[in-house]
This record gives sequence, C-alpha cells and structure tokens, in this order.
Amino acid sequence: MPEEPAPTAPGAVGAAALRADCDNCFGLCCVALTFSVSADFPVDKKAGDPCRNLRTDFRCGIHRELRGRGFRGCTVYDCLGAGQKVSQITFGGRDWRGHPESAAEMFAALPVMRQLHELLGYLNEALALERARPLHGEIRRALEETERHSLTGPEELLRLDVAACRAAVNPLLLRASELVRARVRGKGGRGNHRGADLFGARLKGADLRGADLRGAYLIAADLRGADLRQADLIGADLRDADLRGADLTGALFLVQPQLNAAKGDPATRIPPSFTRPGHW
Repeated sequence: MPEEPAPTAPGAVGAAALRADCDNCFGLCCVALTFSVSADFPVDKKAGDPCRNLRTDFRCGIHRELRGRGFRGCTVYDCLGAGQKVSQITFGGRDWRGHPESAAEMFAALPVMRQLHELLGYLNEALALERARPLHGEIRRALEETERHSLTGPEELLRLDVAACRAAVNPLLLRASELVRARVRGKGGRGNHRGADLFGARLKGADLRGADLRGAYLIAADLRGADLRQADLIGADLRDADLRGADLTGALFLVQPQLNAAKGDPATRIPPSFTRPGHW
C-alpha cells in the first residue's frame, strides 16, 4: 500500500497555513519577484515593480487567462502560504501601498518565508510517515524551530541564514525517506537517481517505485504511465515532464509547483491533498 501522509499529524503545522491564500495577501508575488521575456512571461519586470496586471485590490486582473496571455510562469509559482504570513503576521496587516516605507523589507521577506514554508511542508509530511516514526521526535523539534523562525519580525527574518536551516533539516528528511523507501527497495526498488540529468528521458511506463529522484532534472521527460509511488521527488525539476497516466500517490516530498510545471491528464494519479492543475 502507498505510504501517504495524514492531512495533519500531531504537532504539525496546520495544512491550511501552508497553502496560498491570496485574499489575505497584498499581491506580494506580483511585485516582489522578477521575470524576463521567455516562454513563461511575455514581458520583463524588475523585482519591486508591480506587475501591470495587478489590480488596486491586490488581485490579478487576468487570473483566469494567465496561460493564454503568456504568463505561464505565474500559474506554476506557489508561495506555499508565505504571502499571507508575511502580509498578516510579519508586517501585521500593513500593506506596501499604504506603508511604502516597509515595502522593500516586505518584498525581501517573501522568498525567505517561502523557503521556510517549503521546509515546514516537508517536515509536516515526514512527521506523518509511519515508517519514519523512529525520527518523529527529531522531526518535531526541527519543525518547531522552523516555525519559530517563520514567526519572527522583519529584521530577524531577513538576517536568517536560510541555507543553514535547509542544511540542518535535509539530512533528517533524507533519513525519513530512506526508512519509507527501504521496503520498496527490498522488493526490487528502483535505485538512486539523485541529481541525475534525465532531461527528455524516455521513461514511459517505468517502474520507479521507491526511487531516489532528489534534485533530478526531469525536464520534458516522458513519464507517461510511470509508477512513482514512494519515489523521493524533493527538489526534482518536473518542468514540462509528461505525467499523463502516471501514478504519484504516495510520492515523497512532492510540492504543488512541481505538478503545476508538468503536463498531466485526468488519468494522472496524485495524492489527495494536491490540486489538479487546470491545464491538465
């Protein structure tokens, strides 16, 4: 049976807090981030400049037409709940239009908070994995420390060494992954592809159960009908990967932006906590 995380394990951060809530955000991703003319964006925009499609109510004026208008990159991005936390907690509900003196700090805080929320999501998942139970005490302490960092004020948040936070958490996530995947490997699990260059790889129908695909480059890979149950996908690049008919139930450390960047169809099986991308 697939090893699927519970919606919220005891001691975990509430799942809703790790999902984007645009109604409680001041359109930070539409201002703080930079983008350049490419297949993902039709125009250039500097960090700190509001997107031309941002309305006065901090909502996107073309949200339902983003892909058709060439803003595919916007449909892939997900703040993982960082936007509303920076808006409502870090800056106490003070928006950058009404308080321009806080704008630069607010925009700089978004990518820091997003990385912390990504770690919180991974730790939440690890805490819910039954086979990682021997590590739950360590995982819970790491989760509490990461959440504490995310609740500090702007100055402390911007001084935070996020790379050090990731370096401290990553070995713990790897150990949790190995405990889950050991059972699959014992039945012929499909090996180590960590950081592998699988750009455009022909993996149609591949049995990748329990595979280590951490940081693998699966850009435009043909994964139609592939079995990715219990595969560790942390940091895997799935841009334009063809996941039609693939099975990702129980995939480890998958995040919504990875699905958003890939291609799928109604036959693609995804964990129940994820949203099926509209372009599938």
